[in-house]
Amino acid sequence: MSVLDLARADIRALAPYSSARMEAQGGTVLLNANESSRSPNIPGGEGLNRYPDPQPRGLVDTLAELYGSVSERVLVTRGSDEAIDLLTRAFCRAGQDAVLVSPPTFGMYAVCARIQGATVIESPLPADGALDADTLLAAVTDATKLVYVCSPNNPTGNLVDLPTIERIAHALQGRAVLVVDEAYLEFSGTRSAVGLIDAYDHVAVLRTLSKAWSLAGARIGTLVAREEVIALLRRIIPPYPLPSPCVDAALGAVSYEGRRLQRHHVHEVLNERARMVVELAKQPGVRAVLPSHANFLAVRFDDAAGTYRRLLAAGVVVRDITKYPGLGDALRITVGTGNENDRVLAVLRAGA
Repeated sequence: MSVLDLARADIRALAPYSSARMEAQGGTVLLNANESSRSPNIPGGEGLNRYPDPQPRGLVDTLAELYGSVSERVLVTRGSDEAIDLLTRAFCRAGQDAVLVSPPTFGMYAVCARIQGATVIESPLPADGALDADTLLAAVTDATKLVYVCSPNNPTGNLVDLPTIERIAHALQGRAVLVVDEAYLEFSGTRSAVGLIDAYDHVAVLRTLSKAWSLAGARIGTLVAREEVIALLRRIIPPYPLPSPCVDAALGAVSYEGRRLQRHHVHEVLNERARMVVELAKQPGVRAVLPSHANFLAVRFDDAAGTYRRLLAAGVVVRDITKYPGLGDALRITVGTGNENDRVLAVLRAGA
C-alpha cells in the first residue's frame, strides 16, 4: 500500500495551477507573468517586481542538507502552519476523516482539522506529560488520517524518544500518516525522525527556522516527507508562497557564518534554561517547573492568573496556558536573554 492511498482521491486527480514562473524559466525579457517591468522605488526593492521562485532550488537544497534529507523530499512553506494546513487538506475529507492529537499540544493541528471539517480525536497526555504509545494507538480509528506527535511538545517541553516514534510509525503503516513536529528539536540534543522516512513512507516531519534559527518573522517552515507526498502537496500549495526577502534571510541564516551564530545562540539558551529551572523552583508561589527539552519552561503556580498580571504590569509578557488540559495552574515562559530572565525572577521575588 502506498501512502497516497490514504490521500483524498480528488486531490490526487487534481490538475494543479500552473504559474508563469513554473512554465518557463530563463530568458532576459520577462513578459509572461504580467509583472511590473520596473522595481519599486523603495529601499531594498530591487527585484521585488518579479514573482519569486515557488520553491527556490538553493534554499531547498540547503534545507535538505541541514535536515539530513534530499531535495526531492523537501517542501518549504510559510512556517509549519502552512504545512499542517496542506497535509490536512490533502488527506482529510470534510465530514469523513479525522486527525489525532495529544493535548496539551500545539493548537494548529486541531484548528486546521476543524477548518477542513475533519473530526479531531484527542488522546490526552497523562499528568507527567509523557506520551504513551499504547494509549495513542488505541485512540486511532478507521477514519484517522493524520496522527500528530509533537517532540519536544509545545507547551510542556516533553520529548518523545525515537524508538517510541518508530513504534508508532510501524503500527500506523497503511492506516494513517504520522506527522512528527520537531519545531524545537535543536534545543533537545536528540536525533530527528527524518531518518525514519526511508523505511516508512507515511512519516512526515515538520521543521522550522522560527525558533533556534531566530527567523520567526520570515515564516520559513519545512516539511520533509517521501517524494510522492511532497509532489501531492505541491499540487495545492499557492503558486508563490515564499517572499524573496524571506528566502534571502533564510539563506543567510543557514550559511556557514549563520550556523556558527546559531550554535552560539542555542548554547546560550540551554545555559539559561538550566539556570532558570533552578532559580524558578526557588521562587515563592512556584509549585513546579516542568522538565523541558525546548526553549521554554512550563511553570505551575499557586496563583497563575495573579502571577501573569504581575508580570504583565512589569512589562514582561509570558503565555497563559491555563486553558490547556492538565495545565490549569501553569504559565509558559520562553527562555530569554540573561537580563530578560532576571526581570522575570525579580518580579516573582517582589510578589512574595
